[in-house]
Parts: sequence; C-alpha cells; structure tokens
Amino acid sequence: MPLSLVGGGGGVGGALCAFVCVTLSLLSIVNAEDPYRFFNWNVTYGDIYPLGVKQQGILINGQFPGPDIHSVTNDNLIINVFNSLNEPFLISWSGIQQRRNSYVDGVFGTTCPIPPGKNYTYILQVKDQIGSFYYFPSLAFHKAAGGFGGIRILSRPRIPVPFPDPSGDYTVLIGDWYKSNHTHLKGILDSGRKLPFPDGILINGRGPNGYSLTVEQGKTYRLRISNVGLQNSLNFRIQNHKMKLVEVEGTHTLQTTYSSLDVHVGQSYSVLFTADQPGQDYYIVVSSRFTSKVLTTTGTLHYSNSAGPVSGPPPGGPTIQVDWSLNQARSIRTNLTASGPRPNPQGSYHYGLINTTKTIRLASSAGQVNGKQRYAINSVSFIAPDTPMKLADYFKIGGVFRVGSISDNPTGGGIYLDTSVMGADYRAFIEIVFQNDEDILQSYHLDGYSFWVVGMDGGQWTSASRTQYNLRDAVARTTVQVYPKSWSAIYIALDNVGMWNLRTEFWARQYLGQQFYLRVYTASTSLRDEYPIPKNALLCGKAAGHHTRPL
Repeated sequence: MPLSLVGGGGGVGGALCAFVCVTLSLLSIVNAEDPYRFFNWNVTYGDIYPLGVKQQGILINGQFPGPDIHSVTNDNLIINVFNSLNEPFLISWSGIQQRRNSYVDGVFGTTCPIPPGKNYTYILQVKDQIGSFYYFPSLAFHKAAGGFGGIRILSRPRIPVPFPDPSGDYTVLIGDWYKSNHTHLKGILDSGRKLPFPDGILINGRGPNGYSLTVEQGKTYRLRISNVGLQNSLNFRIQNHKMKLVEVEGTHTLQTTYSSLDVHVGQSYSVLFTADQPGQDYYIVVSSRFTSKVLTTTGTLHYSNSAGPVSGPPPGGPTIQVDWSLNQARSIRTNLTASGPRPNPQGSYHYGLINTTKTIRLASSAGQVNGKQRYAINSVSFIAPDTPMKLADYFKIGGVFRVGSISDNPTGGGIYLDTSVMGADYRAFIEIVFQNDEDILQSYHLDGYSFWVVGMDGGQWTSASRTQYNLRDAVARTTVQVYPKSWSAIYIALDNVGMWNLRTEFWARQYLGQQFYLRVYTASTSLRDEYPIPKNALLCGKAAGHHTRPL
C-alpha cells in the first residue's frame, strides 16, 4: 500500500510527526483496502498581485491558487490543515459527497472552525466518484482571498473511460475578482451594503495575459474548468479551437462540441481540445455573462512550434443572451453507455422511472432586515448559531436549531432571520424546484449529493412543467443554474444521511443568508447508514466539553 506525503510544513514541520502518528490511529473509520494519500497544508496570508495591485491573499503551502488534489476513485484523502491565519478557518470540498460523513464537510453547519495556530486533519474518502471538482475556504469572506484549488478523481485502472488518454490534463480555475482585500469586502457586507461590481477575471490566479498553456501541434488535451468566482457566470473559449465536452462534475457526458462554454459560478466542466491549428499563439478568453458591463480577460495558448504571438482582437463571445445559454444547458446530457466510478453504465440507474415522494419548491428573495441588506430562501435568511447543527444533533443539544424552521414552499412573506433547517427522510426520492423571480441568474449547490437536472425554462413552474422534463439522460451534477425569471428542477435520491448545506454560489448572497441545511435523517444507528462522529472532531460552542470517542 503506497503512501505519498505531499507538501511542506512552512514552519509547522515540528508537528508533522505528531500528525502522522495521530493520523494512523484515525484510519479505522475508512476502508483499509483502498489507498491513502497524505497531504500536509499550511494556510497563511501572503502578498499577491493578480490584478496588478498588492493585496492580501490566502496561500496554501505558499501557493495561490492552492495545490491540486490528484486522486483515484475510493482513495482515502488524509489532509492535515494548519491554520496559520489570525482567525478561524475552514475548507470545504465542493462536489465531494462525504458519504455517510457530513461531519467533515467543512462548512459551519457541520464542522467547527480550525482555531488560529491550530490544525485539523480531514479524513475524506472519494467513495464511488470520478470527475472534476474544487475546494475553497467556506468561512467569513475568505473565498475572495484565495485558498481554493482543483480536485480531480481519476477512474480506477480497470474502469474504461470513454475517450483516449489526453496528452496533458490541466486544471483551469476561472473567477471574477476584486482588487480590495477580503476583509474590506466583508466589512461592506457586515455594514448592510451590497458589493460593487468586480474589478476583473482571473485564470489560475492570474490577471490579463498572465496565464499561458504550451501545447504540441496535433495532440489532444483535457482542461478541467471550474468557476471559483464570487458571483458572475463566465464564458470560456479558445481562439480558432473547438472544445468537446466529456465530463460535468462527476458525470461522463455525450461528447458534444462547442465553440464556447458557459460556466456558471460554482460549476466544473471537463473539455478536450486538439491543437489542430497552424503553429502560432492563440487567445484563451474568459468573459462575464449577463452583465451590463462585460469583464474580459485573456491568456495564451502557445504552440511549441509557434511562429508568432497572438494577433488581432480576442474572439468575442455571448454576452446577455439567455436563450443561447439555456439551449446550451439543455444540450448537456449523460453518456448512458459510459462507465461511471463502477464498471456498470451510467444509464443503469433509471431515475426517470422512480416516483418522487415529495416536491420542495425554493424561491429566493432580497431585502432589508433591520436596515441591512439580507437574502433569503422561502423568506428565511440563514444565521449561523454558535454550535454546528450537526454536532448539536449528535450530542442532542437543545436550543441550537429547529427542524422545520424553513418551509418547503415559498411563503410570499417578508424576510426574517433564523437558523433554517429543513427535514427530509433517508432514502426518499424527491423533486426540488428552484424558482427565480429575480432578474439575475442564480446558481445553487447542494453538498453531499449529485442530482439530475431534469428541466429548466422561463416563467413560473407549475405541475404541467413536468411534461417537458428529461427523464432519460439528464446530466447528474452538484451545481445548477437558474436563469433570470425562470425555474430549474432537479431529482435527488436521498441516500446520504447527514446535515447538508444547500446554498447559492453567489457568495455575498450566501454570506448574507441565502442558504439552509437539509437534514437527511434516519433513526438507524447502523454504520451502514452513517459513520460515528470522527474521533478527532473539533468541538466548539455548546458542544465544547463533550467527548467524541477515545483515540
């Protein structure tokens, strides 16, 4: 069983031996047959200049963005995070399902923050997953300072992949960005105001003309593109090159070819492209969508035999056209004959033949509460308690949250503050409809799950809207967009017990309350349904002083 130890300590090496010793005693909760990958991360502040001005960035082992995580289906990831910041810190793992283990999801509802100067070892298993995802800091407004990086989960060697191995496989993190420090942006939100429009767009942490990718003529490459930004949908394109979509957040897709691709905030796509053009340099272009002012940044695709630099203006892309984006979204479908994480075809689970047991309708709203800007789902604007709800649930601590504190249908009432938790039954098969009556595009993510995006359209959803659902080959993913004045519908098999965050990926709105927790519950105490609390779980708030299990 090979072990790999990745990354340096950067001033925390003295704790490394203790980390390894403690880690080896923690491995009893994971499957001993699957490989382990060890990561040792030190989180610090450092100076960065992505848009040409100095600002405070969050670095992992000195890197901005942070290091990629490379893994294989079912690997156990042992990630020791030293918090060298002067404030609490948490990392969440967008798209990693944390099977039976919401305790390590890395959002405040499930996981106590890592105190300054302390460390915490995440023990994750990428159980029955493949694909392209990312991690990010979930507390405060840290996401606006960095601390994010790519996650890739490769198929096991014996599982066929529906395309030949590419000549190169690259993570491409795109996102809107501010020149202001995250502390300044957080202060704006805390004072009850809205954020200004972002200042630019980054590609892998670099501003205009800062990113370059070298390719060899005639070869094919894979790009794993994630929008890790704060609010804006982005369009990605490569001058004179076509992109073949092959995977979306863990699902092999029909291999449709696009000249440009809309990547909404929080989403991840894998594309293949072939360096089949004359040997020179070409623009890589990322631009904002559905904004009155269009932000654009460029990088360079450099052929190793290039005869010259990029020339002329960067190729234009779609700007405010909703129908164009909606039609593209509908064209993204599952490859039913390809294997997923297991050798059986992705289409072997016939989701469209299962009767849903419940419909949940969710509507966003914006408004003022006590003179300050807030955002809500079904009129409830989430406020975090002093104790993670998952810990309060486990230790049976009262007064932290109440199941049913958010309705499963829009109320139409004014916004109010509460610690919103919605109850759901383990193994139910449910429909969720996101109704967006606002004039902005929205993007929603659910931790712990992959879901089928069965429909989306303009106007108000009604039961008659189900006649247009795709019940055969809808794409299964973790983040779905909802177009302005429109709806999107998803199906979910609730097969993962835990406390799961459902949130907008528009980060200022998430910070100001547009989120809640879905408590998928069973009375069973069997390990087949949910792991016990991790032995090394941090305990805070009203859970402080309780005990997990003996090490």
